Amino acid sequence: MRKHFFLFGLCLMLGGTGSIARNPAQNVKEPTPQQIIEAFAAKETEFYEAWMQYTYRQVATIRVLSVDGMERDEGLLMIWEVVFRDDGTREIQLVERKGRLRSVGWTADDEDVITNLQPFALTAKELPLYELNYQGKERVDELTAYVFSVKPKSTGGGRYYFQGRIWIDDRDLQVVRTMGKAVPQKRDNQFPEFETLREIVDNQYWFPTWTHADSVLRFPGQSVRVEETITYENYRRFGSKVKITPVEPPAFLRYLQPPR
Repeated sequence: MRKHFFLFGLCLMLGGTGSIARNPAQNVKEPTPQQIIEAFAAKETEFYEAWMQYTYRQVATIRVLSVDGMERDEGLLMIWEVVFRDDGTREIQLVERKGRLRSVGWTADDEDVITNLQPFALTAKELPLYELNYQGKERVDELTAYVFSVKPKSTGGGRYYFQGRIWIDDRDLQVVRTMGKAVPQKRDNQFPEFETLREIVDNQYWFPTWTHADSVLRFPGQSVRVEETITYENYRRFGSKVKITPVEPPAFLRYLQPPR
């Protein structure tokens, strides 16, 4: 069987809205883990719906760095444009492909995963498929974040899931960091661990802008080190009449944040 790996670059991304600047909090009660989960899932749902109304360019660079410890220099560059047809339907078009991978295979399934897999894995709709466990608090640059481990309750259904950790900003209750990989792992289908970041678009939406992975994939009888970098560029709102309806946050959320 020809071995190949699937990229998981578009999986879980960061979410949220507004500025992440801090104001001193006074007498603010810590939310429960369940309240944190409900709050960020509501935001993920809202921003996924907004994200689906944007065009952008997606650039993926895949490199094979070594095979069984021996250096290799193999690379593949793929560029897609996300566009909208006249009828308002969304389409992902491959506009450029350069290079070749020889040590691992690249299939239509790989391309489908990297371009079409749901990036906001923990929306309100997807959340019931996952088990989240609170791990405590950590610093993320200038932020303090709640940390959760994430794993699917089941890996059936012929699809891929996220497994790893997420960091939730303790002020705005939005995802600010993600590290993990796609599951299920198989003998001939290996998934690298990745980190994904977002930036604010149009002063209100946190959209994916960068995903990176550098992992050793262990196939039967052979280990391959791969590096992947995926960027999302030139976000532009599509001029359709589709209305984006904000999701109402949980009622408790208004009590967690002091006046600005």
